[in-house]
Amino acid sequence: MPDLQITHIRPTQGWAALNLKDLWLYRELVYFLTWRDIKVRYKQAILGIAWAILQPLLTMIVFSIIFGGLAKLPSDGIPYPLFSYAAVLPWQLFSSALHRSSVSLVGNANLLTKIYFPRLIIPFSAVMASLVDFGIAFLVMIGLMLYYQVWPTLLILWIIPLTLLALLTALAVSLWLSALNVLYRDVQHMIPFLTQFWMYASPVAYSADLIPTGIWRIIYGLNPMAGVIQGFRWALLGTRPPDIMMGISIAIVLILLVTGLFYFRRMEKTFADRV
Repeated sequence: MPDLQITHIRPTQGWAALNLKDLWLYRELVYFLTWRDIKVRYKQAILGIAWAILQPLLTMIVFSIIFGGLAKLPSDGIPYPLFSYAAVLPWQLFSSALHRSSVSLVGNANLLTKIYFPRLIIPFSAVMASLVDFGIAFLVMIGLMLYYQVWPTLLILWIIPLTLLALLTALAVSLWLSALNVLYRDVQHMIPFLTQFWMYASPVAYSADLIPTGIWRIIYGLNPMAGVIQGFRWALLGTRPPDIMMGISIAIVLILLVTGLFYFRRMEKTFADRV
């Protein structure tokens, strides 16, 4: 009789516990969930993809009237509509991705309770779906730059890593919020207030140069979107290049992302029972 092999199953620890390779193994599921989120967003919508243009465009118009026209806020020598839209663009990407992914687990309760797959795929695919709106809204940015005769330079290539940083920021925060929303459903009611407060705490309607140098600028850099928005204006419009705020923002995003991944994986085993 052959010797029996004994397999010891133990819980993984450290980075192995995150099983990030599952995102690649289940890449087809990521694609289909992302595509489903895009279709659901525009299903039976009268204006369709026009919403991706109207939201940032109307926000830019309101900011231009109130902050640019009435309040006369400085815009670093750039026409205020162009100055504000360059910040609204990454902000809309972040806020849309944050809202969708933060409520994604509860919204996919039927999947969580029926089949197994890496739960991280749900908030990840919700974040990725926001790229479609961003791509459409970016075309308006190109049109505004042509209208105001602000010609892009090679700095525009920095839009790619800056967009990735905005998505990682949304994913990092939503990992915490989506897991907490499964336990406490009032979290989803807090998200609109959080994003509204966060927007005014970010240099969307005003210039980051208004923040004094020194300790106040370091504290302001704790807001990850401050570095992203400053970077977008620099890459598109050639304004002041990112400073210490960008480094602090990147560090905060990495901390939120790593801790969020571990917390999400820790709570993952309870999602099916509580959702």
